[in-house]
Amino acid sequence: MRGQEPGQPPAGQPPAGPLIDRLRAVRDTHLNYRRRAALRIFVSFIVTFGLIRLLTYSIHRNLGPFHDITIGGGANGTFHIHHYLWGILLVCVCGLLALSLDAARWHPVLAVPFGIGLALILDEFALLLQLKDVYWAAQGRVSVDIGLLTAACLGVYCAGPTFWHAVVRELRGG
Repeated sequence: MRGQEPGQPPAGQPPAGPLIDRLRAVRDTHLNYRRRAALRIFVSFIVTFGLIRLLTYSIHRNLGPFHDITIGGGANGTFHIHHYLWGILLVCVCGLLALSLDAARWHPVLAVPFGIGLALILDEFALLLQLKDVYWAAQGRVSVDIGLLTAACLGVYCAGPTFWHAVVRELRGG
């Protein structure tokens, strides 16, 4: 084709080659910086939500070296520090930085810690809703439901059908 670099695919088509390169090309073609940031929030949210569930399960069952974080120990006893606290701090810091920094450059960077913080908060949503520790009780299921709903909404928003159709097409071999 005229004006085309040798060995390059026609405009609008992903390159031939390893799957990861083709998927990156799909991402670059279909996602602006806002949607890329949302994709990073989506991935970091899912990974963190899954890992924190696994970690809290291992703490609950006394598996491995993990234990609850507590402070105090004096006459008033100890206080358990729930992981939603760290999530609130992360979300607040990311929000303040996002408001004060160049959006196109920093939003994708801030998206990962924001997604992590969001997962830490929503994993304990039932505790915040009930104002008591219901993490392993039946009412704690609300946190899982909210987490799944959030992941679904993020997945749809971050890319929309066009992106996901292109990803599936590449996974099937182009």
